[in-house]
Amino acid sequence: MGKKRFESRRKVCKVCAEKIDNVDYKNFQFVKSFTMESGKILSRRITGTCAKHQRQITKAIKRDRNLAILPYSLPKK
Repeated sequence: MGKKRFESRRKVCKVCAEKIDNVDYKNFQFVKSFTMESGKILSRRITGTCAKHQRQITKAIKRDRNLAILPYSLPKK
């Protein structure tokens, strides 16, 4: 009576898959997909991005927040 193990697939970097050279802060719809609804930045473990692109995404999110394109956090209801 062996239990079946859950085999997870390796996550692929979305930026590498779409062949984007540099993550740009002006593409805020793409950058916004790497944040939670509360405004937190999603980790590499969850998104599956590589280290190089995670650093670029983080920098773009912080730049968007500073320019008031993205909110730092959403107001609590």
